Amino acid sequence: MTCSRYTVMEGVEGLHSFIHLDAVDSTNSYLRHLLDQGEQFDGLTLVVTDNQTLGRGQQGNSWESESNKNLTFSFLCHPIFLKASEQYLLSQMIALSVQETLCAYTEGVTIKWPNDIYWHDKKISGTLIECDLKGKSICNCIVGTGLNVNQERFLSDAPNPVSLKMTTNQSYELGSLLREVTCRFISYIRMAEAGGDENIRQCYKQRLYRRNGSYTYEDAHGRFSASFVDVENSGRLLLLDQDYNVRRYEFKEVKFII
Repeated sequence: MTCSRYTVMEGVEGLHSFIHLDAVDSTNSYLRHLLDQGEQFDGLTLVVTDNQTLGRGQQGNSWESESNKNLTFSFLCHPIFLKASEQYLLSQMIALSVQETLCAYTEGVTIKWPNDIYWHDKKISGTLIECDLKGKSICNCIVGTGLNVNQERFLSDAPNPVSLKMTTNQSYELGSLLREVTCRFISYIRMAEAGGDENIRQCYKQRLYRRNGSYTYEDAHGRFSASFVDVENSGRLLLLDQDYNVRRYEFKEVKFII
């Protein structure tokens, strides 16, 4: 299934299957349903939809996307070369793929831990990752991403959305952007498979939002000022507070005050 805007996806080396849907509740849910029904997939599969009606974000959050204006897509990959304890590397790979693509069109694009993409202090992209484990390895991984491209008004109560068009006053061809993200993601998968995981982690850390300087955060005990220290291989964020204590956080345990 395809349409003219996605003919650019034909012949992408390393992409085994491509599925275009006019509308679906969620591209992640669509792939999950196929897997649960026993469908077999080889290599990398990509599903994209023009209209995602019930887009899902991290921990039950929703993702607003105007029909035919943005990119809502999911990759299904099978990174059996990664241990279960290394699954955060997939989050870093998709974040880098989107961030690098956007940097070709606008400035001020960074990765907000764990894998949101920010333009200055506004959110332009988010990703939800769901992994299936087999023993100590990852057998299936669904990587679902929403990327705001040409939408100009956001109606949800999301606090800080922005689109690529809003940053440059130009419209963009969705198929071309999707191809760029896909090619970069494939490149990072190959890098990881070849043992380049540490290079990926270092690139990710160098492009983090609020990497330099002291900023305000909030956890279960209240607000505090801290500076970035590190992101552990497990994905935990390390911050150094004003009392020189290193604080370690899992996702959703700390909030960036913007």
